[in-house]
Amino acid sequence: MSAALHRLPLRATSGAFILNSGIGKLALDAESAAGLQAMASNAFPQVKELKPEEFGKLLAVAETALGAALLLPFVPRVVAGLGLTAFSGGLLWMYHKTPGLTVDGVRPSPEGIGIAKDVFLLGIGLALLLDNRRKK
Repeated sequence: MSAALHRLPLRATSGAFILNSGIGKLALDAESAAGLQAMASNAFPQVKELKPEEFGKLLAVAETALGAALLLPFVPRVVAGLGLTAFSGGLLWMYHKTPGLTVDGVRPSPEGIGIAKDVFLLGIGLALLLDNRRKK
């Protein structure tokens, strides 16, 4: 267990943040869900096929499950890292594809700062994937 202690801050901070976000979305109203769906559809046009309420519930459940997976110590780091890397990669793709979130395609506009910060989640996910420390 002590070999995994160095991962605790990465998993606890990202997991708590994502779990809280997911729980907060469980009671999304249709208008809020539609807004999130519209933003997501910039990067993933397929989400337009869902009803806004369905999209909101799926997003809430996915975030809640990912947050819990990061917080639960018995979930292997590779599984948690893959989930976090995929999730944050999706957020950053949405950031890149949504007009007005960047000033030059990379640097965030004032409106894009809230999503651009998700680059830290990508870094945490990659750190979990690349960590190959072995118990001695």
